[in-house]
Amino acid sequence: MASTTASRNVSLGISLIMLAAGMAMLAYASVPLYRLFCQVTGFGGTTQEAERAPGEVLARSMTVHFNADVSPELPWKFNAVSTDMTFKIGEQQLAFFEATNMADEPLSGTSVFNVTPFKAGEYFMKIECFCYEEQWLNPNETVTLPVSFFIDPEIKNDPNLADVSNITLSYTFFKTKQPK
Repeated sequence: MASTTASRNVSLGISLIMLAAGMAMLAYASVPLYRLFCQVTGFGGTTQEAERAPGEVLARSMTVHFNADVSPELPWKFNAVSTDMTFKIGEQQLAFFEATNMADEPLSGTSVFNVTPFKAGEYFMKIECFCYEEQWLNPNETVTLPVSFFIDPEIKNDPNLADVSNITLSYTFFKTKQPK
């Protein structure tokens, strides 16, 4: 009887260790898996990437509004050069943002973005973007940051987006860690 109890305890212990290891591996992989899920589905306003515009241009127009924010710990001024643009779906567009370091020392920042309504993220295609790239600015330096994009003509086949005529592309700059 004692050996049966000991055998069960060992079996339970091994099962619990395997469960804990599995949970640790899942936790470690959750961020890359979530990022991949968002990139594939456009979930949460995640935009897609493309190498070039498709060539097909629809008669339907779309207005894209640009929003620019800066985290409070980064003393930068950041704005869209133009607050919005209207164009035909499928046409490649180029928008510009400006960032100025208002501090007395060089600082770096990295931007993140999203698209609203979130359901439009799947069709918002970026060709070139400054997002996720560290930007170093000297004191009082201003840089112009371009974004090349288009709205995928496949949007016409999605009945959930038939009523969408406005999309907001929003960027937020955050301070990155300074070198030692």
